[in-house]
Amino acid sequence: MKLLAIEHEVAGVTRVDFTPELGRAEAARAWELHQAGVIRELYFRQDRNEAVLVLECASVEEAHAVLHTLPLVEAGLITFDVIPLKPYPGFARLFADKP
Repeated sequence: MKLLAIEHEVAGVTRVDFTPELGRAEAARAWELHQAGVIRELYFRQDRNEAVLVLECASVEEAHAVLHTLPLVEAGLITFDVIPLKPYPGFARLFADKP
């Protein structure tokens, strides 16, 4: 199942809380998940410093469990909204029999 995960910083968190060590650990874990095929795509939003991930997991619950292994999530600095996706069915209308 393909899922979209959108990062949000936790209220009250400041830039000081995001230490270089946590940033490096976050990047290392994201790399591991990318190499495992769980994180398929990883971006930052253009308008703010928040990540947007495309995940491949069996369920929304699995996606949440995987995201909780990220050091910034473990440290309580960020959370993610997880949105399950499905294929767009609209192209079938192009090939349907006309009434």
